[in-house]
Amino acid sequence: MNFRITGLPAERFAPLFSLSDAELAAQGAVRRIADGRSPGYPCRVSLTDSSPGEELLLVNYEHHPVASPYRMRFAIYVRKGEETFDRVGEVPEQLRIRTLAVRAFDADAMMVGWELADGKNLEAAIERLFANERAAYLHVHYAAPGCYAARVERA
Repeated sequence: MNFRITGLPAERFAPLFSLSDAELAAQGAVRRIADGRSPGYPCRVSLTDSSPGEELLLVNYEHHPVASPYRMRFAIYVRKGEETFDRVGEVPEQLRIRTLAVRAFDADAMMVGWELADGKNLEAAIERLFANERAAYLHVHYAAPGCYAARVERA
């Protein structure tokens, strides 16, 4: 099964880093400096975790802007200067080390499948969900906090 995992578009967030804290707050966002937690804070652009001292923004982002009951938005972290993760057949380490909720959606943005998966076994979950011909794309979420992680498409 060929699949493609993508992070969020870097250009969408780059201008936010030049805003003042007050300007960020007006948009419901906050600036954070990563502490030493392990794993670090997950950047949704590069699909890598932060290191201590790195600047992050915590923003509310609509990751599923669809005309269905499954329209979704949630808080996400993004890191300054990152490039969008976009690879075929490769699972980033950030996803490998977490428990994930994987959700399948059809062409009408209706959920047609779901699965909890250990990140070490993400490929198997992707294959099972894409076995459903109605599944047009998948969304990966971090299971505990429920926040959006990445999009998966057929490659």
